[in-house]
Amino acid sequence: MTNINEVVKEKKGYTLHIVETDKYKTNTLVMKLKAPLEHETVTLRGLLPHVMQSSTKTYPNTTKLRSYLDGLYGASFFTDLAKKGEYHIVSFSVEIANEKFLKDSDPLLEKGLEFLSEVVLNPNVENDQFHDDTVDKEKRNQKVRIQAVYDDKMRYANSRLVEEMCKDERFALHVNGKKEDVDAITSGDLYQYYKKIINEDQMDLYVIGDVDPDQVEAFCDRLFSMNERTPVEVDSSEVKRKDAENVVKEKQDVKQGKLNIGYRTHTQYGDQDYFALQVFNGIFGGFSHSKLFINVREKASLAYYAASRLESHKGLLMVMSGIEFKNYDQAVGIIREQLEAMKNGDFTDGEIEQTKAVIKNQMLETVDTPRGLIEVLYHNALAKERINLEYWLEQVGKTTKEEIVAAANKVELDTIYFLTGMEE
Repeated sequence: MTNINEVVKEKKGYTLHIVETDKYKTNTLVMKLKAPLEHETVTLRGLLPHVMQSSTKTYPNTTKLRSYLDGLYGASFFTDLAKKGEYHIVSFSVEIANEKFLKDSDPLLEKGLEFLSEVVLNPNVENDQFHDDTVDKEKRNQKVRIQAVYDDKMRYANSRLVEEMCKDERFALHVNGKKEDVDAITSGDLYQYYKKIINEDQMDLYVIGDVDPDQVEAFCDRLFSMNERTPVEVDSSEVKRKDAENVVKEKQDVKQGKLNIGYRTHTQYGDQDYFALQVFNGIFGGFSHSKLFINVREKASLAYYAASRLESHKGLLMVMSGIEFKNYDQAVGIIREQLEAMKNGDFTDGEIEQTKAVIKNQMLETVDTPRGLIEVLYHNALAKERINLEYWLEQVGKTTKEEIVAAANKVELDTIYFLTGMEE
């Protein structure tokens, strides 16, 4: 499915994205709200979507809201929070059956959009505040979500690497906010923050499925009426240069060491060498045929896992590995060697071709689902670019060895984080 025809319409206060395709049996509707990550609001923003998802004005409790969705042939509805570069993204998603496949002609697409509009624009508010019991319940849940990262040492190590590496940068903030800030939030504070995001956030509405674009547009014009806004933009290249590599070792009662290494790639989504960086990462640590996997895990048997991933909107490369405490020096040494090998062009044409094939398959698998397709399209809304899928695949395919080496040579080690045991 490489010929994706995305119709993009600028509306009052939001951008409407319609993809007409008969590939899926359902219609998927997603509203994404984007604002800069901020110390003052990150915890409010981590809490707000969960409160909004619990009830609305028309469906004043979770039972009524869920039973309404069940009545729409089991429509699904959920929220999500993400960090992309310097931005904090809230998503509200509705997936609903396509009425074309049903015997009775219930206007499901219209009802799905009405429901999404209800969640986003008609929250359960009285006297300028959200429902207290709902807010209290979701505050408890939020603390559990934040704690869960601490309890999962793999996620914890990655989170700590980011905190250390991006000190004084927005990106260091955690997507769910700060545990110590949760209790102080009131239902009134949350409603004031809600009003701010509805009036200021960059809003993108995606409608994907076997739909009539004109009909979708007519529904959306009726249901989504917002104020005009100029969303706040931040410079995502706000990097504090370090004079020396930063090494952080932390002791906890853990059985296995977590070695996470952060690099600055100096390349972001939309840059000319972004595609070369993707291929570089695949050969370096992105896949099971990569240098990290083979040399750190298989040959040296040093790691339980060893992989790398890119944060494309921030220009970071993260290496994650699980090792025995005593293998720290050796593991760091071998990981350094693999990056040097990439910088020196010490990889074969076969590795390049294998990596390109895996990247292509991975991308096609991603757009095989409506939600995956929306995530791919949303990169463009974030970066103010228009890279279509055909072009993306074509550029990856055309990437040369010289371009991969050039991208590798921009990569700089920034921070080594090691979570080790008490006895070390």
